[in-house]
Amino acid sequence: MQQAQLSARMKRRFKVTTDSEHHYPVSENRLNRNFTAPATGQAGVSDITYISTMAGWLYLTVVLDLADRKVVGWALSQTWKAKPTTGAALKMAITNRPIPRSLIFHSDRGMQYACEEFRKELQACPFIRQSMSRKANCSR
Repeated sequence: MQQAQLSARMKRRFKVTTDSEHHYPVSENRLNRNFTAPATGQAGVSDITYISTMAGWLYLTVVLDLADRKVVGWALSQTWKAKPTTGAALKMAITNRPIPRSLIFHSDRGMQYACEEFRKELQACPFIRQSMSRKANCSR
């Protein structure tokens, strides 16, 4: 390897990216790990991940409908702020999937989901009830 001027790339350790140590309020866990729904438009889950690109980091937010596991909303952003990530994905989900009566919108406790800006988006849709995972939720 030395002669060919090659070196090993070290695998990065897993890093928790959810910032749940914020001052925003945390919503009740309405799903309580029941990740099923009898019909579409009743329960959705969302999460954010980041992708390294040649141009820098991109943040991908996805909203899934739990009844059929389809992606109903997504947003790709150069910033991790709420409006271009969680807000944009929520708006797309509402546009793509009608909500018959009420929808439980479940996420982690990340600040993009807990902040005032995102909560205002949810309050604009009175048929959506927010739900957040417990702290350090695990599959035990």
